[in-house]
Amino acid sequence: MYIGVDCGTQSTKVVVVDVERGKILAEASRPHHLDEGENGRREQAPEEWLAALKAAFFAALDKAAVSASQVRGIGVSGQQHGMVALDGEGMPVYPAKLWCDTETSAQNADLVARLGGEAGCLKKLGLVLQTGYTASKVAWLREHQPDAYRRIESLLLPHDYLNFWLTGERVTEAGDASGTGYFDTRKRCWQLDVFAEIAPELDPARVLPRVLEAHEPVGFVCSAVARELGLGDQVVVSSGGGDNMLGAIGTGNIAPGLITLSLGTSGTVCAYSADPVECDSAMVANFCSSTGGWLPLICTMNVTSATTRVRELFGLDLAAFGEKVASAPIGAEGITVLPFFNGERVPMLPDASADFLGLTSLNTTQANLCRAVVEGATFGLRYGLELLGDLPAGASQIRLIGGGANSPVWRQMVADITGTQVICPEITDAAALGAAIQAAWCDQRSGGVTLEALCERLVHLDAKSLADPQPESVAAYQPIYARYCAALEQRHGGA
Repeated sequence: MYIGVDCGTQSTKVVVVDVERGKILAEASRPHHLDEGENGRREQAPEEWLAALKAAFFAALDKAAVSASQVRGIGVSGQQHGMVALDGEGMPVYPAKLWCDTETSAQNADLVARLGGEAGCLKKLGLVLQTGYTASKVAWLREHQPDAYRRIESLLLPHDYLNFWLTGERVTEAGDASGTGYFDTRKRCWQLDVFAEIAPELDPARVLPRVLEAHEPVGFVCSAVARELGLGDQVVVSSGGGDNMLGAIGTGNIAPGLITLSLGTSGTVCAYSADPVECDSAMVANFCSSTGGWLPLICTMNVTSATTRVRELFGLDLAAFGEKVASAPIGAEGITVLPFFNGERVPMLPDASADFLGLTSLNTTQANLCRAVVEGATFGLRYGLELLGDLPAGASQIRLIGGGANSPVWRQMVADITGTQVICPEITDAAALGAAIQAAWCDQRSGGVTLEALCERLVHLDAKSLADPQPESVAAYQPIYARYCAALEQRHGGA
């Protein structure tokens, strides 16, 4: 039996998996608080992740009616890019700044300029620095919190921090490390020259974690944590990874031919590649996968975070919101929404705000506004999908994950807007499942079972969620999407 953990923005989820029987026994989650402030500040206390992990762990085991002593391994997925800066005692010197924090946009622009612009970033890193990455967060801490910065002894990512708590080891792996902004995504190693530009006073040999291969375990759960969780001896902890990388594993996206698309707080689109990818757009992140390959990815910052704002503005629950969306026609009678409430990464507009365009006295209804914000979030993901170039060409299927994937009307919308078949995994949190699968893969006691075999055994698709593109709707969306792109060009000068 293996445990998968996914520490996200809003909650930490735990899944219990019986690998031998190919069954997912139980899931549980517990929320944590997001601290939001002016100038795009978004932070969390890492201690809340630990409390949520422990509570979800016990709840999931209780649902599964199994004992913690039966657990053989744990895998951890974490929200990418978060800066967890620790002192010599392993305590945070400052709250974790998250992927969605845009307070560091000035520091990011400065770093990009000092590295030689987009061309210099691509040469040194294989990708272009974005405001959400860890690099500008470290630079921000150096500038605005010098006392905290001077106390740094370790710089970890959220999933690294949970692995550190479980094992006492300061390690990372190439997938999650790709999103720091000081990691060479082609050579799969720290880029020390770039790190020196960001944090010249910090010794990388001291503060940066050792990089594991994806199939390598971190080690075993330390005795103190094992006692606290009721675990037996020799419970292995896998290398883990970022939520996008583990979500790809949890959807079976470990070989060419599939696309994983997430309708979460943010949105992501990724496709597997056996080799590093050089794309025409700086907005494509040439991340490594957590399987030994690469996972070129685009990320939009406003998906369910945007739809939730409109839903709550009208006081609607999820069912009522879905009914409003379904009742409005394609194109929301001329309303276009650029849903950039939190700024935006793709297109690269960290200081942008949301736009509601085309409102008239006739079309300004709840139903149209609800549909328009869902369409706007989905158009942003199609925009990103097109940036991946030839990589998704010929993809047979989109594996849809995230909270928005629970909506039948949204699933059909994704199929119609992309012109591709859509289906969801049975499990609601693919990243947590991916973490459990990776834990079994990294456990050398499991008899050398391959990752492909584990995915085939454990990634179950929900046939009831299948949505095929409807030719009439696909055609109807073409001018509506063109209207979205024109609005993007007009209001923000393109991207």
